[in-house]
Amino acid sequence: MHWMKRIVNAVRGVDRPAPGRAIIPRKEDSVRDYPSAGLTPSKLAAILREADDGSLATAMELFEQMEEKDAHLYSIANTRRLALTGLEWQILSDPSGKPGADEAADYCREVLGAIEHFDEALQHLALALGRNIAIAEIVWDAVEGDFRPVELGPIDFARIVFDEFDQPRILTAEEAQKGIALPPHKFIVHTPHSVSGHPQRGGLLRATAMLYLAKNLSLKDWMIFCEVFGMPVRIGRYDAAASAEEKKELLRMLESLGSNAIGIFSRAVELQIVEANRGTAGPPYERLIDFLNREMSKAWLGQTLTTDITGQSGSIAASRVHEQVRQDILADDIRKEGRTIRRDLLTPITRLRFGPEAPVPHFTRRPARPANTRELADVLDVAVNQLGAKVPLHWAHDALGIPAANTEAVLPGKRG
Repeated sequence: MHWMKRIVNAVRGVDRPAPGRAIIPRKEDSVRDYPSAGLTPSKLAAILREADDGSLATAMELFEQMEEKDAHLYSIANTRRLALTGLEWQILSDPSGKPGADEAADYCREVLGAIEHFDEALQHLALALGRNIAIAEIVWDAVEGDFRPVELGPIDFARIVFDEFDQPRILTAEEAQKGIALPPHKFIVHTPHSVSGHPQRGGLLRATAMLYLAKNLSLKDWMIFCEVFGMPVRIGRYDAAASAEEKKELLRMLESLGSNAIGIFSRAVELQIVEANRGTAGPPYERLIDFLNREMSKAWLGQTLTTDITGQSGSIAASRVHEQVRQDILADDIRKEGRTIRRDLLTPITRLRFGPEAPVPHFTRRPARPANTRELADVLDVAVNQLGAKVPLHWAHDALGIPAANTEAVLPGKRG
């Protein structure tokens, strides 16, 4: 009965969240308007002002459609998110040295591992990199006498609103205008770009919205230009004595050249085909779109050489610097995700189980293995054999991609 007393004591010191779901999916959650259709600078400004006033539905629909319609934006946004969610997550004990730190980490690892769609929930939270907010509901329930999370339910972005104090609320059937306040220990709220001011002004999709609009308008103009000036002009000259019927027949023959490219004309007819834009530099649409794509890449990835080198010159040293910029951004994304998961999920799990003073473990991502494991092996050789560094064995196995042996037969090697 020791565990029962521990749960009772924990509940006394920490607010116990309500079990089950608080946010029920609605039919209208799957309904979407299309604010990107006919988007203009004034319409975009109105959508962003509406988001500043606390209503995010139209802005979130626009952000979703921006990625759907712009292949380059979709690519760099996925690159940014997958760099984070593609890494394995891990739970580390609190380094404070307090009693029970390892036990709390083991318990949290067990709880999160039992949540079936936990990785999908993390992918939903990673969407906050563009939208600057993502919310998931923690569904609590009793499991074998233990009160713990059993599911994480993503909250549709169109249901998120802000009150006059810039605090997030969620729309429900009962509160379809102002929404409900978020109870403690019931929701994970990830806002990775939080800065002073309104929480909607730090998202990357908002920062690239004007670039998307400029690119969209340029593409439309480019398509119109290609339609009007891309096809060669067909000119038919007729004799002054030609009848009206002969003129109509000539026009029909010229129109058929657009699809058939063949025709039969009288000797009295002179046919001329003039190529459009021959020998000229052409319109600046492509150069403008390349520029806008590079600006998007800078906003999302901090650089351009790892996404597109069209019209650019670079060196191996420059590409390494750009890749280092991406690694710095990834490290920052990992810290912010870990901070959110520790605050909103691991803290209530730990405190409800072990009490309000229990050390809370940390959530982080396992670093990716280096591309050149030979260089890492050489570094480990010098660090361990010459400098006497104390390198954890499990870390070396993970870094080198070598599975740890349990009871299996192993390769003896020369030293064996």
